[in-house]
Amino acid sequence: MTGPPGRTLVAGVGNIFLGDDGFGVETVRRLAARRLPDGVETVDAGVRGVHLAYQLLDGYDTFVLVDATARGGVPGTLYVLDAGECGEVEHPGAVLDGHRMTPDAVLALMGTLCAGTGGTPPGRVLVVGCEPAGVEEGIGLSPAVAAAVPEAVRLVLELLGEPRQDTDFVLTQERNSS
Repeated sequence: MTGPPGRTLVAGVGNIFLGDDGFGVETVRRLAARRLPDGVETVDAGVRGVHLAYQLLDGYDTFVLVDATARGGVPGTLYVLDAGECGEVEHPGAVLDGHRMTPDAVLALMGTLCAGTGGTPPGRVLVVGCEPAGVEEGIGLSPAVAAAVPEAVRLVLELLGEPRQDTDFVLTQERNSS
């Protein structure tokens, strides 16, 4: 698999004070400690979704969002969702609420900002998600989600064009229809 051309932003989102919701932040923290391909930037966006949406207008070709993603699977299951090109994603009007900026809301706000400012959205948007065991108050990932973090790092590296060293994790690939 060849990596994305041009500039790529890999952003971890989530609230580290809500258990497994910190998955994206922890994964990107580990990615940032590695040598990444040229043109790849990482950001711990945490719960700063509005800031992230504005940063995305800065001319990235590819955006990889890393987050806890409840889809009904076994905790620790990794998912890759292709959100399609910016023009294909429906943006029903973004609601600015700095405390509830879910990945869907970030993408919707990005679409609204693109339309309103003429900004350049990323051409490719991927979500690397992990099925959480729980997002209750508390610091630290559950054992299943903590065990998935190294595999998520390898998965993101593969999406960036780095060869994966092993294949010992579950991966579901889906096309987001929204």
